[in-house]
Amino acid sequence: MKTRILASITAVAAALVLGVSAASAADLSPRAIDAALDAAYDTYRGLQEGKNADYIPALAKVDPAIYGIALVTTDGKVYTKGDVRSQVSIQSISKVFTMAKVIEEQGPDAIAANMGVDATGQVFNSIVAIEQYKGAEMNAMVNPGAITATSMVSGGSRDEIWNKILSYYSDFAGRKLAVNQEVFESEAATNQRNQAIGRLMYAYGHIKENPDQATDIYTEQCSVSVNARDLATMAATLANGGRNPVTGKQVLKSAYVPNVLAVMATAGLYDDSGKWLYQTGLPAKSGVGGGIIAVSPGRFGIAVISPPLDAAGNSVRAQKAIADISNALGGNPYAATARNK
Repeated sequence: MKTRILASITAVAAALVLGVSAASAADLSPRAIDAALDAAYDTYRGLQEGKNADYIPALAKVDPAIYGIALVTTDGKVYTKGDVRSQVSIQSISKVFTMAKVIEEQGPDAIAANMGVDATGQVFNSIVAIEQYKGAEMNAMVNPGAITATSMVSGGSRDEIWNKILSYYSDFAGRKLAVNQEVFESEAATNQRNQAIGRLMYAYGHIKENPDQATDIYTEQCSVSVNARDLATMAATLANGGRNPVTGKQVLKSAYVPNVLAVMATAGLYDDSGKWLYQTGLPAKSGVGGGIIAVSPGRFGIAVISPPLDAAGNSVRAQKAIADISNALGGNPYAATARNK
C-alpha cells in the first residue's frame, strides 16, 4: 500500500516539477499580470454567492465584503488588487506549512509513514476516516493528519514548539505574523470534535504523546492572522523552490517542495480537490477563513481572500478569480505545447 501511495505522489510531484521547465512559455509581463488581476477583480467583485463559516463564532463576524488578490512572482515582484490589507485567520492553509516544517525536520517519509498522503474520500474532520484505516490512510490536509503533523514538530515544551511553528510561517510570509486572539479563543471553546480526533489518533499510535497539547497548538496555528499579500508570498516561496522570493531566505529545502505540492494537489480543497485540479492544474490550499493559496511552480504564487464559502468550505470568489488569473497567465503546470519536428 505504501509503495503504491509513494509512487502516485512521486508521479504527481514529477509532473509539477516538469511544469517548471515550461515556465518560460507563460506571459508574466507586468502588463499581463495587472490585466489578469484587474479582470478577475472586476468580474467577481459583485458576486453574491456563499456565506461565512459560522461553526466558529468569530468567523461569522468577519466582513464578507473583503476581497483581495495578490500575486508574487518567483523573481520577487508583487502585484495586488483590491483589499490586501484586511487580515483573516489562516485556518487550514496553515496545514501546508506545518507539514513542510515536519518534512524539513524529519524528511518526507515521516509524513507518509505516520499518517499517509492519500485523499480520504471523507470530510476534512471525519472520524469515520480514522476508524476505517486506524488513522493510517490520512493526509496532512485533513484534521486528523494535520493535528498529527503538529504533534510531530520537535520541541521540549509547548512554547518552544509553538514559537518554532509561528516563526516558520513568518519566514514564508516575509514578515512577523501574530495570532488573532479572538479567533483562537473562539475556536478553543468550540473544538471538542478536534479534541476527540486528536485523542483517537493518539489511541492508534500516530500521535505519540499529549494529544490535547497537539490539538491546542493546532487550534492556535489556525488562528494566525494573514492578509492576501502574506498568503501570496507564502505560496510564491513554494513556487520558488522553497526560497522566499521577496526576502531571499531559503525556508524549505528545494528537494522537499514537490512532496508538499503533491499533497496540496491531491487534497488541498477539501471534497472538491479533484475538481479544482482538473480545472486548473494548480496545487492549492483553502481555509474556512476565506483564503486560498495556489502555486504555479517556477512561475508564481497567488492568493485571494474572500470570506463567503461554498458548501465544500472553499471561498467562492477566490476559486473563480484564481482560475481566471492562472488561465490568463498560463499557470497550469500540466499544460504543454507540442514541439514541431
